[in-house]
Amino acid sequence: MKKLKVAITGAAGYTGGELIRLLLNHPQAALVNIHSSSNAGKPLYTVHADLLGETEMLFSHEPYADADVLFLCVGHGDARKFLDQHAIPSTTKIIDLSQDFRLPATAAHGEKTFVYGLPELNKEAIATAQNIANPGCFATAIQLALLPLAKAGVLSDVYTTGITGSTGAGQSLSNTSHFSWRANNIQAYKSLNHQHIKEITASLNQLQTDSPLSETGEGAGVHFVPWRGDFTRGIYTSSVIDCSFPLEEVKNIFREYYAKAAFTYYSEEMIDLKQVVNTNKCLVHVEKQGDKLVVHSAIDNLLKGASGQAVQNMNLLFGLDEKTGLQLKANYF
Repeated sequence: MKKLKVAITGAAGYTGGELIRLLLNHPQAALVNIHSSSNAGKPLYTVHADLLGETEMLFSHEPYADADVLFLCVGHGDARKFLDQHAIPSTTKIIDLSQDFRLPATAAHGEKTFVYGLPELNKEAIATAQNIANPGCFATAIQLALLPLAKAGVLSDVYTTGITGSTGAGQSLSNTSHFSWRANNIQAYKSLNHQHIKEITASLNQLQTDSPLSETGEGAGVHFVPWRGDFTRGIYTSSVIDCSFPLEEVKNIFREYYAKAAFTYYSEEMIDLKQVVNTNKCLVHVEKQGDKLVVHSAIDNLLKGASGQAVQNMNLLFGLDEKTGLQLKANYF
């Protein structure tokens, strides 16, 4: 198979850097354009220092070159602006890592339409799509914890907490991403108002159609409190719901739903972040006390929560095995 020509716009940030690292080692990908407006003309390794010795490529001056697939790693709101300013031909597939096209109400730009790129939910639609809206990191972790229960039609009120590493805040420094603030510190933020709640709810309602969840926080829905953690990468979530099913039946629901998933696994034992950091995996585990069910999930926010999932979507778009270029080793120690 001829290698895919790949372009990346917004390549100086965390997600752009992760994409470069993955695609340099992808057997079916050839990087043809890596753009950063603030670093044009500089070697990639001047921004992503770990790439010294891996490539001599430079950041390009032009934001797009002829390619089979274009990854947009720009800020939220900037993907739509980019498409306003650049005529991307229909022969180029687009994978957008911002939140601009994730919701059903915002999934179009002119004649371009975007399929929500969560393979565990939309694998068939992704394989035949032209453009992909890559899911958010918290959204991925929480959805993968709840999709099997949505399919079973048992979700009502969901109370979720989740903690994320500092890379989830992006590469630009802020008071709450600075090392001296993050070290030995945690903090809740955007309580009950995180931007991923609507994204999560839309996906759950795609499966649970008889009793859809509310997106507004009024009535049964997802009530989410995110936390900033004192580590660099990874997301761990815990979701509590009412469920009368016996524990073994719940486990079977998860086993069956993820039986053919490429990267999501039900774990019989309690999970932890070190099992998934530096991988494209999601691990899920359940516990039950009386009628209260707790579902835990763990992902790497920059891989399964962003760039790894984007490559997984690229593989599906072009008929490759989902795992191509994504056989990664966890940083377990």
